[in-house]
Amino acid sequence: MRAVVQRVAGAAVTVDGETVGAIEGPGLCVLVGATHEDTPARAAQLARKLWTLRLFPGSPELSCSELGAPLLVISQFTLYGDARKGRRPTWNAAAPGPVAEPLVDAVVAELRALGATVATGRFGADMKVSLVNDGPFTVLLEV
Repeated sequence: MRAVVQRVAGAAVTVDGETVGAIEGPGLCVLVGATHEDTPARAAQLARKLWTLRLFPGSPELSCSELGAPLLVISQFTLYGDARKGRRPTWNAAAPGPVAEPLVDAVVAELRALGATVATGRFGADMKVSLVNDGPFTVLLEV
């Protein structure tokens, strides 16, 4: 699984003008993509990493688990786009919806089981994401 993680002061996702998920910062906005060989175990591993990764200022740096910081998790199949050849990306490495959706749901479920406050987007929808990147601070994770 692959995730783009942004430390935010706030973030929201809307579908057809309706806010379907939002967080007030400090927190993390996480775009999550799945590929064909991903498993529920990898989803759980990604969730644990997101919950404990030290991305917030402090001495030492702090994690969501230490701050009780919320996460906005949004499915993003385009993280597995490949544009190395030609001018149009291919999506061959992205898992199809019936495979990817349960894996993204598993990340969210594991985060909630760990005690996280998690908002989400809507799988497969045309989503509009707005955020205030704090830093800016962006990290790419792969498990």
